Amino acid sequence: MFKNYPLYTSLLLACGLAACSSGPGSSAQRSANHYAFGKAPPVAADNARVAPVIAQPVQARKGPDNVAHIVYFDFDSYTVRPVDRPILESHARWLRSNPQQSLVLQGHTDSRGGIEYNLALGNKRAQAVRSSLQLLGVEQHRVEAVSYGKEQLADPGTSDAAHQRNRRVEFEYR
Repeated sequence: MFKNYPLYTSLLLACGLAACSSGPGSSAQRSANHYAFGKAPPVAADNARVAPVIAQPVQARKGPDNVAHIVYFDFDSYTVRPVDRPILESHARWLRSNPQQSLVLQGHTDSRGGIEYNLALGNKRAQAVRSSLQLLGVEQHRVEAVSYGKEQLADPGTSDAAHQRNRRVEFEYR
């Protein structure tokens, strides 16, 4: 039925379907595996067809710790809300103490409106955050503002809460 049986079983394992099988010794083999973070499990000669899965450490996020990396905006507005000013102050403080780092501000909008309008609004939002950071002592050449408009929605929903989550500027350190 299947010409490439080893390939088919590898695909089943990759899709997680093999966990439902009850082959001989499958539970004994699972309990005998030794998984370590960042290290491959030992490979037995009879189990050489299946590639081991190695957990990779998550890279630490650059920027200030315990501070949001997103600033949200009101509908059809590019004014930084007073509630978000402490976030900007924390990022400015971190950037001043780490002069080798640069920052890209990614402006986003919700799904309503035309493409050109939303690209312009996303740019105005990113530029507003950039101006605020400059007023807080961050050099202009270290901060870039880009707009994605409505192209990268954080929430594809159509509720007011979904639209609010999409009206944002994200901080990406490089």
